[in-house]
Amino acid sequence: MPGLFSWISGCFNRADKTPPAPALGNGFFGKGGSSSKAEGHRPLAEALHQHLFCWLLDTRPQTLGADLENPEAAIEAIAKRLRADELSELPRQPMSLPMLMSALSDDTTTRQDLGNIILRDPALTDQLLKIANSPFFRPDKNDIETVDQAILMLGMNGIRSVVSAALMRPMMSPRNNEEITFTDRAWRWGMASARAAETVARLQGKDASVYFMAGLLPALAYITLYREAHRLVPAGADGTLIKLKPATLHQILVRYQWPVARLIARTWGLSDNYQGLLHRPESPRSHENSALIDGIVIATREVLRQARQRNLAEEDLPALVQLSKNDVTRVQAALKPMLEDPENTPTAQD
Repeated sequence: MPGLFSWISGCFNRADKTPPAPALGNGFFGKGGSSSKAEGHRPLAEALHQHLFCWLLDTRPQTLGADLENPEAAIEAIAKRLRADELSELPRQPMSLPMLMSALSDDTTTRQDLGNIILRDPALTDQLLKIANSPFFRPDKNDIETVDQAILMLGMNGIRSVVSAALMRPMMSPRNNEEITFTDRAWRWGMASARAAETVARLQGKDASVYFMAGLLPALAYITLYREAHRLVPAGADGTLIKLKPATLHQILVRYQWPVARLIARTWGLSDNYQGLLHRPESPRSHENSALIDGIVIATREVLRQARQRNLAEEDLPALVQLSKNDVTRVQAALKPMLEDPENTPTAQD
């Protein structure tokens, strides 16, 4: 099954096909693990995958895995729209994105240059200040009141991540009451995945800002697919959204998450650096995305823990990532301020 589970299990499969590499964290991957070891960890990966989707879709395991009379009909309908490039819910490129990406990748860009670009877009300015003042980014308890202050306090590297979140937040906000639970949880999971992937990349000496935005794209793909799938269902007599069965949504989300994430990146004109990260582990380019995979796995576990959902045991987490236990702890510490802030914790409906 594609999706988070295939990302995790793909790590183990990848270790069988590649030569041993030094310094790959906990040693399992560095020694080129065996198929029997991969199979031994498969139940952990499957369980984490199921726990995540039960939480995102606010359902129970037996409902998530229910047999469907004709699940392929909805799946094929989405596939046809993808093949024809006719996804109605595909997010448009944010107006300020090209100029911002260019400025942020240019070492000669000054704080004033970047601030001027942001201030040209009042909606982006408002979002940026809200996110910069959230516990996820704010370096201390003092309010950040201006864009220039945000850039000064967070630095050029820190502001890149805030800009990414500010650009995507409006697209991931609920449009109606029926969407609230799913979009709020997908946003929370996406932000945690982005921060975790960014932290792993930094530990590995990679471009952390690329990994932050890449960590948000899978969550945006989930929301895009959620909305696209519901377009297949006629509205109720009173115009309200009729929700698809969780089992159907689950299959759509896991099957098309990565193709849609890549489509968004391509449509927005993001560089090949992003395209290379958004591939399944079994693809030829999968070696590029280990930091993103590890970040998503750790973020998933920590988000579920904070939401008091069924979860992976702490001692089992290092088995599913290519990191040392010390690095896992560092990533968890980076997530703690946001996840433990009560104002940023959506209500979990058990």
